[in-house]
Amino acid sequence: MEVPAAPGWRLLSFETLPSTADLLREKAEAGEPERLAIRAGQQVAGRGQLGRPWRSPIGNLYQSMLIRPGEPMRYLQEWALLAAVAVASALEPYLPDPSRLKLKWPNDVLVDGAKLVGILTEAAATPEGEIAWIGFGIGINLAIAPDLPDRATTSILRESGRAPMPAEVSPLLLTAIDHWRARRQSEGFDAVRNAWLQRGPERGAWLTLRQPGGLVQGRFAGLAADGRLLLETEGGQRAFITGEVAA
Repeated sequence: MEVPAAPGWRLLSFETLPSTADLLREKAEAGEPERLAIRAGQQVAGRGQLGRPWRSPIGNLYQSMLIRPGEPMRYLQEWALLAAVAVASALEPYLPDPSRLKLKWPNDVLVDGAKLVGILTEAAATPEGEIAWIGFGIGINLAIAPDLPDRATTSILRESGRAPMPAEVSPLLLTAIDHWRARRQSEGFDAVRNAWLQRGPERGAWLTLRQPGGLVQGRFAGLAADGRLLLETEGGQRAFITGEVAA
């Protein structure tokens, strides 16, 4: 069912879906114009990074958003970081101390190391190497912090004593995406990069990065101009465009 959304956006809302990200992908591949959002009260087959199942109890927010920036695929990393910055900024009003909101590369949102938000960024390329579409699949623990075996979790309710309704937070995400998209266009990616770094790890923090070929360890050295993760390793500074920082 299409329901009111932030200005310029179309929002489809469902009580239950297998996955908002999967439906968004279907819509995108079928040629759906950008600025479509899909929200579900519950997902029965939600997924996160690296194909992990994403537990989706009722009371949290599950929303995917479609954009078509019309840029070369080399800019995809910039958009992943933009999504994280946008989500963090949208959630600031719900925390007594917004400075506790931190970002884990590329785009998890944490509170004191506990996971509050997961963001799945997916995209497809045109034959010419342009971005055909980008989908941001966002899960926010509003009321419930699902137990995970490998990391601590938290929720807005746990941190603030109040759980906002998903329909309240949903348009704020869309507005935040628009805001940071406009800033990137007017000020360049540095505006997004600097905002991410303000919430990122401390310079010199020891990080473990999961890569397809194994683990890489090193000290955080910032972000490259294109958003790649910089690590000081035993072999010198290296830049990474894929991978997942361990909890």
